[in-house]
Amino acid sequence: MAVAWLAGIAGSVALWAIPQRYEASAKIFVDTESVLKPLMVGLAVQPNVDQQVTMLSRRLISRPNIEKLIGMAKLDVNENSKSRKAALVESLIGRLEILTLGKENLYRLSFRDTDPSRAKRVVESLTSIFIQSSQVESQTDSLDAKKFIDEQIKLYEVKLSEAENRLKDFRIRHFGLSEGGKGFFARMEDVNLELSKARLDLREAENSRDSLRRAIAGEDPLLVGPSAVSDKGLTPEIDARIDAVRRNLDSLMQRFTEEHPDVAGAKRVLAQLEEQRRIETAAREKTPPSRAAGAVSANPAYKELKVSLAQAEATVASLRTRVGEYEARYRQIKDAARSVPQVEAELAQLNRDYEVNKKNYELLVTRRESAELSGQMEASAGVAQFRVVEPPRVSPRPVAPDRLKLLPVILLGALGVGVGGSFAVNRVWPTFVDVATLREATGLPVLGSVSFYAAPAERKKERRGLVGFLAALFGLIVVFGTEFAAVFMMVRTA
Repeated sequence: MAVAWLAGIAGSVALWAIPQRYEASAKIFVDTESVLKPLMVGLAVQPNVDQQVTMLSRRLISRPNIEKLIGMAKLDVNENSKSRKAALVESLIGRLEILTLGKENLYRLSFRDTDPSRAKRVVESLTSIFIQSSQVESQTDSLDAKKFIDEQIKLYEVKLSEAENRLKDFRIRHFGLSEGGKGFFARMEDVNLELSKARLDLREAENSRDSLRRAIAGEDPLLVGPSAVSDKGLTPEIDARIDAVRRNLDSLMQRFTEEHPDVAGAKRVLAQLEEQRRIETAAREKTPPSRAAGAVSANPAYKELKVSLAQAEATVASLRTRVGEYEARYRQIKDAARSVPQVEAELAQLNRDYEVNKKNYELLVTRRESAELSGQMEASAGVAQFRVVEPPRVSPRPVAPDRLKLLPVILLGALGVGVGGSFAVNRVWPTFVDVATLREATGLPVLGSVSFYAAPAERKKERRGLVGFLAALFGLIVVFGTEFAAVFMMVRTA
């Protein structure tokens, strides 16, 4: 019982030595439903505001914010050393609380301190930091997102430019083959059709020429008469052919350019005929007049057939040139057709890389516009509205220590310490109440026992000891009950 009294007195002294603490608190509601939010769906980025607010509340009690709070609440007036300031920061981190209440987006900020006014200043400063941090963090997130997207856009601009240059170089290197298989083989079919048509025209012209040759073979080329003397020194056949080729060339020049195969072939035939006429004219000029004195005049029908034959030969030569040109083109396209699949595969890969880079670039540009709209929306209306539902206030009564609850605990603890002390004494100086217990504890044989008969004086002394023990126990309970009643009256009247 003495040990219980000592433990009870020590517990009471310690309880009254603990300073009283007052709690300051405030409630903030975060309204995440904005009027612009449904209107900007699909145009601006819709962030997860609830998650942002949750992360903000968790990061609010951090060292930089606590240092800012100390300055706002003027808690560092008497703190000059860095160690004491650091200890103050650690103390505030341990005592500040941010709780999420049962309702959605409702937060409670609380702080306990021995000075009620200081506790209120701390909660007011914490509320201001909570609201300001939400705005600054929202703007910082928008700027960081826009900066990242701008960097990615610049990177994809370089990639897109490189892909365009590779595609351009490939098309220049494989000009005529990079138009796709369908267009390439369609050109090959067109050339084949033109070649067939040219061959048909050539056969028709050759048949017409052969008919003229047979007609000339059955016609008399000369007529005897004095008019033959006037044709001395001329080349009527070659001149007729030259005239026919020139008329054909004029007709071709009206339809085609100078690079056309028919035009080139006609020019080549005309040059050959002019060279032949020059040679024959030079040879006739060297012929003596006596050899041509008996000449006869030319047959007009024969001359007309010769002119037609010259035109037919010119047409045949032109068509042969056309056929040769188309055959060369067809062989060239046919040879190049073997490399078309490989060219198409390379072109498809280049186009695929280009389309991927282009799609990513356009998507990033769209996201940048969305980020700018989101930043403007946050700047104008804000993503969330922070409303102080319950302004910072201090509890009129101290919330700690709760002496009404701690006094019964101290009483029970004191009695427990007393019982524990008795048990410890019994373990140090044990007593035995019967022979069997003594035999089991010592392991020695017990020869006998002596009974004790208490005299009346001894029994009276024992009764006085029991009464004193009960009186001490009752007194301890009465003392604690009186102390509990006093604390109850103090709390009630506060």
